[in-house]
Order: sequence, then C-alpha cells, then structure tokens
Amino acid sequence: MNVLYTAEAVAVGEGRNGEIRSSDGVLDELVAIPQEMGGPGGGTNPEQLFAAGYAACFNGALRASARIAKIQIGVTEVTAKVGIGRVEGDAVGMHLTVDLVARVEGVEQSVADKLVHDAHQLCPYSNATRGNIEVAVTATV
Repeated sequence: MNVLYTAEAVAVGEGRNGEIRSSDGVLDELVAIPQEMGGPGGGTNPEQLFAAGYAACFNGALRASARIAKIQIGVTEVTAKVGIGRVEGDAVGMHLTVDLVARVEGVEQSVADKLVHDAHQLCPYSNATRGNIEVAVTATV
C-alpha cells in the first residue's frame, strides 16, 4: 500500500479514563467511560471518536461515489451510531456495531440507495470493518 498520510495519537492514563492527544496537537481531549457503562462520563470516548471518523469518511466516500457516477447531488449528511456491548455467549470480549444513516438531497430514493451502496464499497472504514463487525447502512433523501 502506498501510504498517503499517517495519523498519530497517544493515549495516557487508565485506558478509557485519561487523555488522548494527536501528534500535531489538534486533538487533545479527556476520555472517560460513559455513565451508561458505569463510568463518570464527562469526557469523550473511543466509540464517539470512531463514530465521528466513520461518519466523516463515509460522507467523503458518498460524495466521491456521486462524482464517479456523474450524478449531481445536494447536501449530504451521515450519522454514525457506534454501539458497544457483549455478544450473547461471549463472557470475555466486547464487540461493536455501527448504524450509518446517509441523507442525500437532490436525488430519488433509488439513486440515493445506489450511491450509499457504492460509498460503502469505497469507504476505508467500511473496508476495515467489513466481516469484522455488524454495519447497517441506510440511505434517506
């Protein structure tokens, strides 16, 4: 693979309770276990960061799929919901799920469905998660 960019970040502290920083200083956040998982809350968490990254990346892939197909689109918006929990019967590991909802303005539902499908094939996050975690993708207009 010809690497075009490498992001670098460090986590300090107690894993999900601590601080994260990017090497360029743009990202500098406290992380905290969410209250829903028994933690104190009050900071971001890996699932929020993953959701934000996936949403941004997928939105870029969606716009690229429209360019490739030479389809004019309006505003696009991608919402990513990342869930974390235990799989029934697996007492040790935690697993993730992702629900992506992509809104595509300016096209019919069938066109939005095709663009979102194509984006799911282009997106690096989708390619990284495919076969590893459950990802549901939905298009709306």
